Amino acid sequence: MAGAGGWDGPQRRAWLRHYYSQRQKRLMTLLIARRRRTSCYFYPRAWPSVRSTDWWERVVLKEFGPQDWLEKFRMSKETFFYVCNQLRPGLAPHSAHFHPTLPLEKRVAVALWHLATNVEYQTLSPLFGVGPSTVQTCVREVSYAVVLLLKPLYLRLPNEKELENMVRIFRTRWGFPHCIGALDSLHIPIHPPLRLSADYCNGQGWHSILTQATVDGLGQFWDVSTAFPGSMENSAVLESSSLWVLAKEGRLCPNPPKHFMGKAQKYVLLGDATYPLQDWILKPYQEDENLTQRQLQFNYRLKRAHSVIENAFLRLKARWQILLKCDDCSLELLPTLVLACCILHNVCEAHDNPFNEEWLEGTEPTELPKPCQPAPAAMEDSRAEQVRELMCQYFESCGEG
Repeated sequence: MAGAGGWDGPQRRAWLRHYYSQRQKRLMTLLIARRRRTSCYFYPRAWPSVRSTDWWERVVLKEFGPQDWLEKFRMSKETFFYVCNQLRPGLAPHSAHFHPTLPLEKRVAVALWHLATNVEYQTLSPLFGVGPSTVQTCVREVSYAVVLLLKPLYLRLPNEKELENMVRIFRTRWGFPHCIGALDSLHIPIHPPLRLSADYCNGQGWHSILTQATVDGLGQFWDVSTAFPGSMENSAVLESSSLWVLAKEGRLCPNPPKHFMGKAQKYVLLGDATYPLQDWILKPYQEDENLTQRQLQFNYRLKRAHSVIENAFLRLKARWQILLKCDDCSLELLPTLVLACCILHNVCEAHDNPFNEEWLEGTEPTELPKPCQPAPAAMEDSRAEQVRELMCQYFESCGEG
């Protein structure tokens, strides 16, 4: 819509919320439609040299050791071929097609290498003996296939039994009871189209897309909403997300709710000051000299448990460094690419693939500070204060920890 970037105040925010809410709802429909109408064929350019052709078949497949697979593809060889087999229905060629195609495993390898290292298409293409456009096609088609075929297995709404297990893990691992997840946002640097520059300029003055995510106590994502413009506040993204709808429909807890401290209470998510206080979202008390010891203890417990998603974001960006700066990716592909990286993160974590701490170097550039706009008071739920008080009573009863 022309002029949207020039609106001020509530009118502009309302338009953004509506537009990107509708965009999220269309994502899976578009993915399914794309699978039906888009050919999965790749027409590789002439190999630049015999060495490039030989490199994949002879060196990677036959000589790569465990550390090589982990370093280049961020997963073990066994997990790599597991992923390939899972993606086969979405990437396998039709036998009637005349033109030759790249082997499925090679297409997946090209895509994972780019997602892991953020190496430019022109740099990566000679390594695999294909053209830059073929690398781009591999990244696009593999990302779509990951979302379509692996999302139902690795990034979905937990059932009631799984929610109970998540509560147990948060209580035993992080010392926070009745909790099913930690909620936060991730700003991903981009170069937006000039006409949308204002919409994608966040509160810290740099351009980004905004991803809202929720993780369990193990740091695995179970809800992700992405591709919102960086100018949106976390509270506005929350209202536009499927998570908000699920909570309002009562689908994030059993019906009736389980009892906590003698009262029926919904399961809670843990957020920070950028999210509104709800009876299902808890955030710290505002820091000042008037906080009681109980409130200080509550803040300590919540921030410690909330760190699970901060660590998950660090591991996500370190493992899939395309998320450090999406220069080669169009705005149309970004939602799928970000979602695919979150799913692949879960695959690696679920399969116990090692994480190299050296990948963390450079994942938090100091020149790009994270926007942190407090949630508006109008979104606060007065009933939620009773939930925080119950938590304070619980922590006081069980002592320091």
